[in-house]
Amino acid sequence: MIPLLLCGCEAAIGAAAGPALVAGGASLVLTGRTPVDHVASLATGRDCSAVRLERGHGWCAPRAGPPPEPSYCTRSLGGVDCWTVPPLGAGRQVADPPTP
Repeated sequence: MIPLLLCGCEAAIGAAAGPALVAGGASLVLTGRTPVDHVASLATGRDCSAVRLERGHGWCAPRAGPPPEPSYCTRSLGGVDCWTVPPLGAGRQVADPPTP
């Protein structure tokens, strides 16, 4: 009699886990993250994904650093030269509009 009761509990657990597995699979296909990944991303403020972990990266992406310094680009003979600090006596930048 006890094995029959245990079988019923196992069936109830399996029935409850079915929708959770379907929701987890749908979340993974649609967003690339599992529901646990979404919770971890909200908690840490970083992009966490089991797919990243599977590809050999960390579970959560590293925080983004500061943006790079904008470069100063001018035309040169046959090309474009770029610097992080404008050189002395540099002319117009490449992206500047034409002067009237």
